Amino acid sequence: MSTTVDEDIRSLLARSAAEVDDALRRCLAGPEHTPLRLLEAMRYSIDAGGKRLRPILTLWCCELCGGDRSAAMPAALAVECVHTFSLIHDDLPALDNDDLRRGRPSSHRQFGEAAAILAGDALLALAFEIVSESDVKPRIAVAMIRELAGATGWRGMIGGEAADLEGETLPPDARLVQTIHSAKTARLIEAACRLGAFAAEATASQLDALGRFGHELGLAFQAADDLLDLTGTTEALGKPVRRDAVSGKQTYPRAVGMEASRRIAEEAVERAVAALTSFGDVSGKLVSLARFVVERDR
Repeated sequence: MSTTVDEDIRSLLARSAAEVDDALRRCLAGPEHTPLRLLEAMRYSIDAGGKRLRPILTLWCCELCGGDRSAAMPAALAVECVHTFSLIHDDLPALDNDDLRRGRPSSHRQFGEAAAILAGDALLALAFEIVSESDVKPRIAVAMIRELAGATGWRGMIGGEAADLEGETLPPDARLVQTIHSAKTARLIEAACRLGAFAAEATASQLDALGRFGHELGLAFQAADDLLDLTGTTEALGKPVRRDAVSGKQTYPRAVGMEASRRIAEEAVERAVAALTSFGDVSGKLVSLARFVVERDR
């Protein structure tokens, strides 16, 4: 990717992330009766920022299918709430026991374990509340809720996290890495894309194509993330590095080495791009995003 294209996609991502951030702040204004410490803990993790990849994908996929991004914003906020819930809980001592997230003390370090657990729980519940109260047609809201629940639960992200923990006791295995990445990371990114398609009332073929795009993008993203754990810095990534090997995590670098890991990430990106072929040139923004995922430094 040329420097100009790299700057262009960064600029597009930054503008969309700012739009998502504004909407998240309004969403988390909170009813008056909400316990203040709970609300502070929820806002703390949401306000820490991040790439906002998942909600941006929801907005951009909606637009690609001819929809208005305002129709997709509730789903975009919901998927970011689910993602942030997962980060709060992943950092807990019972799981990854990380003290740093997005460049700040992790939620349990800032507020204590009990408050962090409740903040994560509340964000997960809020995600479904947001979708159920959105202005989309009832049948679309039901489809969105089913999609997000499936991507979050035992067949998706949470199941992937459980497999990730169990994998720490096993020898490195590339097939197991693929299974974990598919559920833990790719399934929610796939859902983010499909949520955007639902918001646009996309055709079945569009929905399928964007689901395949999102899943392959998620595989590429996680493979690149595993590489960044070895090559990145805490300052750039905003979280501890070189922890995967110490924890015995199932990663491609441990299973097949650095070079093969890069090839796996690049091949997943090419499959993601190929899934967008039917959309033609209008998918250029998503194509650039897919290629950026494996070339990023944070």
